[in-house]
Amino acid sequence: MTVTIEAGKRCGCVKVPASKSQAHRLLICAALSKEDSVLVCDGISKDIAATIVCLNALGGDIRANGEGKLQVHPIEGCANGEIKHLFCGESGSTLRFLIPVAGALGQTAVFHMEGKLPSRPVDALTDVLSSRGMIFSRQGSELYLSGKLTAGEFIIPGNISSQYISGLLFALPLLDGTSTLTVTGDIESESYIRMTENALLSSGIRFTKEGQTYTVPGNQTYLAEEMRFVEADWSNAAFFLCMGAMSEKGVCVRNLPLTSAQGDAQILQVLRSFGSEVQADGDCVTVRRKSLHGTVVDARQIPDLVPTICALAAGAEGTTIIENAGRLRLKESDRLKTTAEMLTALGADIQQTRDGLIIHGKPSLLGGTADAANDHRIAMAAAVAAGHCENPVTVTGAQCVDKSYPGFWADLDSLEVTQ
Repeated sequence: MTVTIEAGKRCGCVKVPASKSQAHRLLICAALSKEDSVLVCDGISKDIAATIVCLNALGGDIRANGEGKLQVHPIEGCANGEIKHLFCGESGSTLRFLIPVAGALGQTAVFHMEGKLPSRPVDALTDVLSSRGMIFSRQGSELYLSGKLTAGEFIIPGNISSQYISGLLFALPLLDGTSTLTVTGDIESESYIRMTENALLSSGIRFTKEGQTYTVPGNQTYLAEEMRFVEADWSNAAFFLCMGAMSEKGVCVRNLPLTSAQGDAQILQVLRSFGSEVQADGDCVTVRRKSLHGTVVDARQIPDLVPTICALAAGAEGTTIIENAGRLRLKESDRLKTTAEMLTALGADIQQTRDGLIIHGKPSLLGGTADAANDHRIAMAAAVAAGHCENPVTVTGAQCVDKSYPGFWADLDSLEVTQ
């Protein structure tokens, strides 16, 4: 699919879909509970759909009723040795969250992976699980697992993926006996771990935390609330808020949770550092252009924001430096490389460093054709960059936005274009 975006600044108001990060977590908690529940989720992306498919393969029954509600009937029965086929698409969250859960349930399963997911790191997680009773083998894009996960001591590095930690935290309460989970070194994307902690606590799961060590009692029962609501997604809101930072009229994003644990809510602080005017009124956030100058961004805790921040920086006065973003080389694409290539194709002055990017802003970009590199965030960042361009921007492979935001192009079209 190819999309051509009219050059020019955007203004207007949009409502972004539900947070896929929170939806993954609440779906898992609901599927592990004892009672049926309802999850109100405004928009089902490919990644959310992958988690639903995999939880159903494990024995759950999750169905959409067409009104933005997911009816969740929990996983039933014990492992019977039958191989469960879990099709997780390109969703790293689905894979890393459910590997330990499958082990805690004693399931024999095969995860079917697509796209770049088979090359993304998972060894640190499977190594620690192998030491506690699970067995793994790999055949191309298929990961086979069996064995029953046992309680005990778990040690995992914190600088590869927060998803390892979340997956273990979902699984440990189900084991026969108390476990400890120690996270070593620096912890990346801590806000995502807090989201997991919140989901567990709201589902009746108990644990203690001292420093970077969790103590998790076993034989716990998940207790999902009868109805839960998934927050709107700050990661997706960031694209439109950055568009607003280019426009004197601004862009408003509705239905945003201002007290969210979502780490990408930090986009507001980043936009202020660029000189933008940021106003929050209830659950509506409006961003307008006040000034637009370069800044320094530490991306350690907000890696998913880097492509759209760079797209904004390409038209800012002065230089913007992105630091501590090395993990982006292990995403759906090498996002440092593909962000640089996409913006260079549109006329930006951007260069890669070992773990970041340097963007020298220009008064305007030429426009042209950008390859989305099968990466949803690169495709949407190209739409942000169109606000700086003199000519239209054509995005090839634009269908990849379905991974996180299937309605993105329609929502973009709903905004007014100004010069």
